[in-house]
Amino acid sequence: MKERKRILITGAAGFLGSHLCDRFIKEDYHVIGMDNLITGDLRNIEHLFKLENFEFYNHDVSKFVHVSGELDYILHFASPASPIDYLKIPIQTLKVGSLGIHNLLGLARAKNSRLLIASTSEVYGDPNVNPQPEEYWGNVNPVGPRGVYDEAKRFQEAMTMAYHTFHGLETRIVRIFNTYGPRMRLNDGRVLPAFIGQALRGEDLTVFGDGSQTRSFCYVDDLVEGIYRLLLSDYAQPVNIGNPDEITINQFCEEIIKLTGTDQKIVYKELPTDDPKQRRPDITKAKAILGWEPKVSRAEGLKITYDYFKSLPEHEILHKDFAYYNK
Repeated sequence: MKERKRILITGAAGFLGSHLCDRFIKEDYHVIGMDNLITGDLRNIEHLFKLENFEFYNHDVSKFVHVSGELDYILHFASPASPIDYLKIPIQTLKVGSLGIHNLLGLARAKNSRLLIASTSEVYGDPNVNPQPEEYWGNVNPVGPRGVYDEAKRFQEAMTMAYHTFHGLETRIVRIFNTYGPRMRLNDGRVLPAFIGQALRGEDLTVFGDGSQTRSFCYVDDLVEGIYRLLLSDYAQPVNIGNPDEITINQFCEEIIKLTGTDQKIVYKELPTDDPKQRRPDITKAKAILGWEPKVSRAEGLKITYDYFKSLPEHEILHKDFAYYNK
């Protein structure tokens, strides 16, 4: 009988990490989930605990990481990903992108594993180029409030590429654009759950700036498919994975109001420092190298996501002790 391939997924209890656990379980891998639960939630993966090919470790990857036995792949998805999180825990955000990636690169080298890291469109900062191709170096403020996240991801990419070129380690880099779907935290500070949360509470929708900023939203199943293909590809340079269907924040507000059947107004507040004015991926490489492009329309994905948020306990919907951003 053929032995299952073994994969370590860090940030396993988070939004993206938990969906990746599901995908690799479906592909009959032995999945080792790891998360320190600083922003993750065990409810996202509790359905996997009964499976023989899933195990979970509550561990901070900023500390030494040990995994027994062979390891074919590592997916590094441990990191705060929303502004409310990385502004609240800036040091931990920097540590997981520096000490964490160093530990996991060392583990990958010791185990002869292929490592894929989750980078982000935030490496492009507030871009001067639209759409953003992988060759664009970005416009990032390293000492601004978002710098702890942006620079952690940029360093993570540099460290990964250094291990690839110097040690010959098999590495992959995915640059993730705005992604949404079930298991997002309703109050995590990002624009989509913030708008839906306000709609569910009957509140007006808050836009920072004049609402002309653009975002491009990718449904989580499409993103996971792109990551899966990239991991198994032979391409080591960064690849954008996201949906190039660009929309302004104002237009997105109107879609949420129509989706939820509410009649809230849109209220405007001051734009946060370094908030990107445009965000749209150039997915030419993903199409050519991976044969990938998103399949789920925003209307379809939003309906699924809205139904998920509506099903949450009332106290989670009513809780709103947070600031949020156009991310």
